[in-house]
Amino acid sequence: APRVLNVNVGVLGHIDSGKTALARALSTTGSTAAFDRAPQSRARGITLDLGFSCLRTALPPQLGPGPGELQLTLVDCPGHASLIRTIIGGAQIIDLMMLVIDVTKGMQTQSAECLVIGQIACQRMVVVLNKIDLLPEGKRQSAIEKMTKKMQKTLENTKFSGCPIVAVAAKPGGPEAPESENPLGVSELIEVLKSQAYLPSRDPSGPFLMAVDHCFSIKGQGTVMTGTILSGSVSLGDNVEIPALKVTKKVKSMQMFHTPVTYAMQGDRVGICVTQFDPKLLERGLICTPESLHTIHAAIISLKKIQYFRGALQTKAKFHITVGHETVMGRVMFFSPAPADFNEEIQENAFDFDKDYLYQEEYLSKDSNSSKGGKENEQAGEVQLPRQQWALLEFEKPVTCPKLCLVIGSKLDTDIHANTCRLAFHGVLLQGTEDKNYTETFLPKLKVYKLKHKEGQVERVMDDYSVIGRSLFKKETNIQVFVGLKVKLSTGEDGIIDGGFGQSGKFKIRIPDGLKPETKTLLTVASKKKSKAGKGDTTKEEENSKNDSAQPITISLLFKRYVFDTQKKMIQS
Repeated sequence: APRVLNVNVGVLGHIDSGKTALARALSTTGSTAAFDRAPQSRARGITLDLGFSCLRTALPPQLGPGPGELQLTLVDCPGHASLIRTIIGGAQIIDLMMLVIDVTKGMQTQSAECLVIGQIACQRMVVVLNKIDLLPEGKRQSAIEKMTKKMQKTLENTKFSGCPIVAVAAKPGGPEAPESENPLGVSELIEVLKSQAYLPSRDPSGPFLMAVDHCFSIKGQGTVMTGTILSGSVSLGDNVEIPALKVTKKVKSMQMFHTPVTYAMQGDRVGICVTQFDPKLLERGLICTPESLHTIHAAIISLKKIQYFRGALQTKAKFHITVGHETVMGRVMFFSPAPADFNEEIQENAFDFDKDYLYQEEYLSKDSNSSKGGKENEQAGEVQLPRQQWALLEFEKPVTCPKLCLVIGSKLDTDIHANTCRLAFHGVLLQGTEDKNYTETFLPKLKVYKLKHKEGQVERVMDDYSVIGRSLFKKETNIQVFVGLKVKLSTGEDGIIDGGFGQSGKFKIRIPDGLKPETKTLLTVASKKKSKAGKGDTTKEEENSKNDSAQPITISLLFKRYVFDTQKKMIQS
């Protein structure tokens, strides 16, 4: 048989931009999941699930000599905002994206979200300006040119800058028009898609993982699961696990677009027939090599903020987290390298538990609060941002996913009609924990620390080698815990906390190298002033002189504490 090269083309865009009509106009062989098959989808006239269909054409010259066919599998992604979860599921298997724009409306909220997903999950894009039949004939060309320029401008700061833009009318006259109306521009679009097709890097090694989007049973045969292979490969007779149902089944037969096959690999669109089970139990989900997926309660990810998301990414906030093919609520905690390591090489796909990391109240970006750091930094010019940042995700319910998978965080509860991007961050899952008691077993291994800074004042001198301090601790604080910690006086001396002094939270500081004479003078002047002032005969002049000389001497205590250290130890370098 001549070889067939499969390229997955995602059809994404705002609701009602005509994606399904376009897929229908392009395709020759519909697959089972294609063209709005869900009854609720037909009733609402919108695509609810990922529809699939395909178009076969001669292999274009850039993909090698010899006979063969190029199969473009069209993944028609729903455009409804509440269905963005489905799109994210589909985006992981897309090689080339068609962004469908209603030429009479231009970019809309979801077109922007699709663009964001495309930038995360896909390498190439073609923009399709649809519904040109709605433009009056005389002004059509100029309107198309105007919209083309506008789209080029929108795309110039994205990785799709300069991508092809094609104008079509997938279904002239709209959904009610007779079938005899021929689509406009579709054959030109097919040529552009052929020119953009490339040999996707496919890898048959590693565990088998497939995203199932449709499941049905055939009497006397078994249950068929159709979907796209995300990684690895599968052969007749293999055992595959359905983690959601906790069962393992044997592969009895396989088909690719109505042709029986014995083997399929990453990127292929395939139907797999296994021994009978109730198809209602698995409408969509993942199947895999037995035991290759893990079900995790929490994870460490490396991440980047999505530039179009408005607002800060706060630690302790909740996001909708899409991992593998599931979306669950999760709480985040952001952290960065220790400041000395901000410029370290980025660790791809690995996480080092031996390193120390700095806790962050929010993801650090050019516009976040914590990176502003007051006036001092502004003079210094560029704000220092780490090259890589991480987050700890804690899921509200466990998620089943592959080991290193794409993670997207979004705020899907934002108003659907608000004109904002709801996708907040994307990243890679580096380390998950399957342990329910992860707060006791997994988190203590994570060395994320907070820097603590306390300030107090010197009350008086005791002798050349010790002073009494106040205001560093509350009266009820157990000062014993702090004994032995190093402090620094604002006059430059180093000291060590020696113990409490009296009952009111005061404490004694030992100064191993002794007080400087000028410090002693300052302190004796201050205490004299105090005793004098106590007699109530301070004149105006004395008031002024008091402000000059007796600047209180401050004591600062710096230490770090690990967030997940159960003993709450204080550590000083």
